Amino acid sequence: MKPLTEFSIEARRAIRGVFCDIDDTLSTGGRITAEAYGAMERLQQARLLVIPVTGRPAGWCDHIARMWPVDGVIGENGAFYFRYDKTKQKMRRHFVDDAATRAEHRARFTKIAQEIIQAVPGTAIASDQQYRETDLAIDFCEDVAPLPSSAIDEIVMRMEKHGLTAKVSSIHVNGWFGGYDKLGMTKTLMREAFAVDLDAARGNYVFVGDSPNDAPMFGYFPHAVGVANILDFGDRVEHLPAYVSQSRCGPGFAEVAEGLLLARKL
Repeated sequence: MKPLTEFSIEARRAIRGVFCDIDDTLSTGGRITAEAYGAMERLQQARLLVIPVTGRPAGWCDHIARMWPVDGVIGENGAFYFRYDKTKQKMRRHFVDDAATRAEHRARFTKIAQEIIQAVPGTAIASDQQYRETDLAIDFCEDVAPLPSSAIDEIVMRMEKHGLTAKVSSIHVNGWFGGYDKLGMTKTLMREAFAVDLDAARGNYVFVGDSPNDAPMFGYFPHAVGVANILDFGDRVEHLPAYVSQSRCGPGFAEVAEGLLLARKL
């Protein structure tokens, strides 16, 4: 990974939008700071697309799409996108699976979660689980004492044993039925909402993230950036981003945003 200072002025001027993770990318210590929120707002005011791409639940994403300075949001690791049309006052919701399939999957999660909680001491079902439509989230450090890597590996193994796709974020292990991911839904959103072929235009967009479940995005975007806390994951990240910021978490995101905005003024 190269320092963010090596992201050239010319390449930054060509950027048309920013995709970003939320937890420990926008947030710092579990909160969205004024610095990070203001950076999103300034990017949007400069006519850059701003789209969070997160593992957080549908209930949160409805609020984010309506209330934040964003142009849409991808949630539950690529299970859906939400986009709020402020003019028509209407929410557009696009899911990979239909409502019946989502309900059937949620019913199966109960047994899997109970097995994991019993087998891996110190874990808990994520506090935002009741707002989820498509996946099971097991907490290993958000509202529980941080667990060792061996415990995280055990959670992943038990999810995969039940046929789930399992991905590790900075706070949860998320599991779901199906092969979708953050990148696939990002492409769908850009095609359906903005008529953008992302395969042809990936060099005009930045992704900012921090953890292993961001790997598909890091590997896809030539100008992907990891905030400095990505270094905490060592070799757990399958694909590393091109650049790394000096600062961790929200200040790292703000660092990326200010670099893009400055390039547009030069």
